[in-house]
Amino acid sequence: MATETETITTPIISQESKTSVEEINMPDELALAVEKFHTKPLWTRMAKLNPPLPNPSCVPHIWRYDQIRPSLLKAGELVGESQAERRVLMLVNPARDAPYTTDTLYAGLQLVMPNETARAHRHTAFAMRFIIEGHGGFTAVHGQRITMQRGDVILTPRWNWHDHGKDGSGPMIWLDGLDLPNFRHFPVHFVEHYQHPRYPADDVDSNASPIVFPWTKMKQSLDETPGNWASKDYLKSDGQQVSKVLGGSAERLKAGTSSPGIRETASSVYHVVSGRGYSIIGENERIAWGPGDTFCIPSWQQYQHFADSEGQEEAYLYRFHDKPMLNALGFYRLDGVDVETLVSD
Repeated sequence: MATETETITTPIISQESKTSVEEINMPDELALAVEKFHTKPLWTRMAKLNPPLPNPSCVPHIWRYDQIRPSLLKAGELVGESQAERRVLMLVNPARDAPYTTDTLYAGLQLVMPNETARAHRHTAFAMRFIIEGHGGFTAVHGQRITMQRGDVILTPRWNWHDHGKDGSGPMIWLDGLDLPNFRHFPVHFVEHYQHPRYPADDVDSNASPIVFPWTKMKQSLDETPGNWASKDYLKSDGQQVSKVLGGSAERLKAGTSSPGIRETASSVYHVVSGRGYSIIGENERIAWGPGDTFCIPSWQQYQHFADSEGQEEAYLYRFHDKPMLNALGFYRLDGVDVETLVSD
């Protein structure tokens, strides 16, 4: 499997240290007076609240599938469906607590075992699910029962009733992607539980469902795109993003080649569908990855992907991100763009 993350440390001057001189110059008498009436002086926090660059709290990190999978399967033995509404191992950023994978994105590995039911519920959060392994699994979304196939992306739009199940033998595992961190800032998340374990649903053809993106079609589209690197967005039939908050894409890198370097205000969670390689994130971090691994890229971190040349195997990556939300709010920025184009009327 891929090697551990390699980090080269460099001295960093924190934003806190830049404001410390201003803060200690605050006269004691004035400080006591303003605190008494629940006010605070902006001038002592100006640099922190108005930084010259984005300052995400989360850090780049990788979660290795071969390390996590045994614990997830053990949970399948020890934690029954009646004990866990959803049997998920959350991918928690080392710099923050759950539900933060990045400052705006949540990811988790979910497991359903044979003949189990993950009970029907619905919620405000939007979900994208990438199927990692297993056969016979299905998800029912607001009356559509969809068979899970490896590599497929299945959407759970807001406030849609949904439950999950599994026929046959062996585990069913997928990567959940949701916008849960946003509800720490907007405390308006509602969850409702259905009166029965399953919401009534009929079997549907995955190829015809607007909430399913089969991997076979995406891979074919990537393979038909010329060049060493290809990227394709997951889009609705009208060409719009899959939601107003989360978006997704898939990438292909030929062996021994790389993707373009990029720095943007969007943050991303990447999952390795197949192949091996590494990513350079920021100025000092090299993350090596292999099949099944998941890694995150916080906002405004320069990043570039490199596919290994050994074996001449192409690398395929799945990504979900927060770009639709940032675009809607006017917060999205790509490094190198003419900043005058960002001026709002």
